[in-house]
Amino acid sequence: MNDNTATGPTHPPVNDLDIHRTIADDLDIRRATAADVAGIVAMIADDQLGATRESTDDLTPYLAAFNRIDTDPNQLLVVAERNNELVGTLQLTIIPGLSRRGSSRGLIEAVRVATTARGEGLGTTLIRWAIEESRTRGCTLVQLTSDKSRTKAHNFYTNLGFENTHEGFKLKLN
Repeated sequence: MNDNTATGPTHPPVNDLDIHRTIADDLDIRRATAADVAGIVAMIADDQLGATRESTDDLTPYLAAFNRIDTDPNQLLVVAERNNELVGTLQLTIIPGLSRRGSSRGLIEAVRVATTARGEGLGTTLIRWAIEESRTRGCTLVQLTSDKSRTKAHNFYTNLGFENTHEGFKLKLN
C-alpha cells in the first residue's frame, strides 16, 4: 500500500483499521502517490465549485502541491481505490495547538467521491476513516469547512455527528 522507496519521505503508517472495508472487500484507502494526482484533480474539478477553479490541462502546479503535502508529516492525502480505479479522496491535516490544553485537531479537506461511486456510502466511509485516523494521531477534535452553497454536504456532515458551531471567514490573497 505505502510505496515509498528508501529515498522517499518517511510517514507515520496509515491506520489499518477495518473501517476502509465497510463498503466492500475490494475497497482500499491508501496514501496517495504522484501517479494519483491526475485522478484526484479530476474528482476535485467534477463539481459546481471545482469546475470554475480547477484545470486538468496542466498538472504542474498540482504535482508541486502534492510534493509539499507528501513531505509534510502533518499532511495525509489519501485515495479510496476499488478495482484499480480511484473512487474517492480527502486530505487530512493534523494541526498541533496550544488551545484545548495543547491538543491537536484534525482538519478534513477536499473530500470528493467519483461520480461513478456516489450514493454507495463511500463519503461516510472516508469521513469515518479520517475521524479514526485523527484519533489515532492524538487529536481531540476533528473539524472541516464546507462552502455555504453545498447544503446537501451540510446535511451529510450533520448526519455524521458534526455540529455547525462556528462561522468561517476567508480572505483571497490573489
